[in-house]
Amino acid sequence: MQTITGNFLSLIENIASTYATDTIHILGKGPSVDLIDPHVYANSLVIGINDAERIAPADITIFHGDWVEDGLKQSGFRSRLYLTAQPDFRAGDKTVVHAPLIQLTQESSELLMQRMMTDSLEIEEILFVTALKLSRLIAQVRGRPQTVYMLGFDFNADMGQSKALSPDYVHDRSDERSLKISTQEYYFINALYTLRDSDLDVRHVGNRSFSALTAEQLNGHPSQSAASGDASVDIVAELTTNHFGDRFRLEKMIRASKAAGATYIKLQKRDVESFYTPEQLSAPYASPFGKTFRDYRHQLELSTDDFSFVDALCRDLGIGWFASVLDEPSFHVMMDIGVPMVKLPSTISDHRDYLNFVARNYRGSVVLSTGMTDESYENFVTDTFKNCERIYLLQCNSAYPTPLEHCHIGVVRHYHNLSKQNPLIVPGYSSHDHGWKASALAVAAGARMLEKHVKLGNTEWAHFDAVAVDLTTNAFREYVGHIRETEMIMGSDKKVVNDSEHHKYIK
Repeated sequence: MQTITGNFLSLIENIASTYATDTIHILGKGPSVDLIDPHVYANSLVIGINDAERIAPADITIFHGDWVEDGLKQSGFRSRLYLTAQPDFRAGDKTVVHAPLIQLTQESSELLMQRMMTDSLEIEEILFVTALKLSRLIAQVRGRPQTVYMLGFDFNADMGQSKALSPDYVHDRSDERSLKISTQEYYFINALYTLRDSDLDVRHVGNRSFSALTAEQLNGHPSQSAASGDASVDIVAELTTNHFGDRFRLEKMIRASKAAGATYIKLQKRDVESFYTPEQLSAPYASPFGKTFRDYRHQLELSTDDFSFVDALCRDLGIGWFASVLDEPSFHVMMDIGVPMVKLPSTISDHRDYLNFVARNYRGSVVLSTGMTDESYENFVTDTFKNCERIYLLQCNSAYPTPLEHCHIGVVRHYHNLSKQNPLIVPGYSSHDHGWKASALAVAAGARMLEKHVKLGNTEWAHFDAVAVDLTTNAFREYVGHIRETEMIMGSDKKVVNDSEHHKYIK
């Protein structure tokens, strides 16, 4: 047997630290997984079996069959860590750990449950046993019990598999597959018994006699934000650079934002070499990404391919996206992609040559936050961007966090009044304050767009960490819910008699 090394333990600890929840999803490939709402995966650690990452991005993928690599290539390697018995497997820049395979024989099967409870590192032929073993390791590094949901383990070959897995790369004949799956159910029931007094609370999701809950129960009731089809306020999840240039992390953040009810996600784009001076770029800068500020900034920037990936993903999920575009080279990149909206943030409010360039060359909608500016900037904006489709004018204070007494929501009301005179203007609020109250008041003052910074877990390098809402918790979903409730309370400006009203005294 192979011993778990400190390096592997560190890899697991780094992945586990991304999430604030004590929840693990082990993702199988049965058709019941198609009933799971995508928000379920967004905020918790996911362990994928074989090529299940084609269904949803996984943190860890476990496999041993040589056919799996074709499916993983087709998905674009959507896991952070691959644990495999294939000695030559590589996954681009993703981490791969190789471990020995223990074939299921009469002799090895007798000790299968015993091996699941040890600290050795191997890959069992029945992969979910290895996934449960990893879950025990995660409980160990987190120092507390974990709830493990088994998704897509239907144990019925006749039901087929998830519709996301087309084409099917499995080499097994149908009779071979049926035999393997029926065998797995036996060992799963044994695993439930073995783990009954452990630090794992294993819950099978499905309709078997041993299922703890159905897919519908796991999904829970949709939040008010998700059910609000007629909501008029656009809520923007401001990702900034908290993806750290990691496409896996980026996808998780986008999916979590969508699941929480955001209307848009927002990113940033700047040309590092021209935006900063050579002195700034060459200055020493301690970060996980290099030794200079140049190393740090280049790591945080998304490539054109990354933005094309974002565009395709957002179209698939049904969520909008745009970016803060900080310089002319970046503007050309966005125009080549064909974005319908760009942001010109407060940080470049004094870059008037560039702002004038955008106004001359762009006819889509522009979002402008007004931190560190006064009425003269407001006049400049309304005079300069006359040919744009819309001007989203967002009240903003550039302190992180913004003291409540400096939120000045009254400015939103001012922008709302301006919009009555200038139909291009859409009033809004970019929130750098804690919580939801100022944003709710902004809606009451007439805001039709809100921005809120988000992050994925508590990490050392998160941008504006003090005000960013953690997507691994329910905080952003709750923020969206408060805003949708505010809209409901605001109601209509037309005075009518409501159904709830009645006269106490009738003549």
